[in-house]
Amino acid sequence: MASRTLEDASWEGSQLLNGDLATEVGELKGRPVRELQVLGSGTLAQALVQHDLIDEYRLLTYPVVLGTGKRLFAAGAKPAALNLVDHKTTGAGVGIQVYTPAGEPTYGSFGLDDQQR
Repeated sequence: MASRTLEDASWEGSQLLNGDLATEVGELKGRPVRELQVLGSGTLAQALVQHDLIDEYRLLTYPVVLGTGKRLFAAGAKPAALNLVDHKTTGAGVGIQVYTPAGEPTYGSFGLDDQQR
């Protein structure tokens, strides 16, 4: 668990991260653990993205437009390509997409190339 305010994580199997995030998460990733998850903390997720510490993105898209909210990928974030490795839609219309990082993005064009004219 990462926290700015807690001094102790008392439940079984938990570890409190309150030092240098990149160093501590890097050490956790080197241990034989099943998986590390970020639930509900956009700020933590943005920090992990910034330090290239995310191995897999599981993004849920809900069929509603609110018009405002916090961005998952912060303004000024380094561009990155993602590979779609799985996707499904729930009965309620929630899209679940699973992506893995794929390095630097490649850029294309929306214009017609010579063969399409």
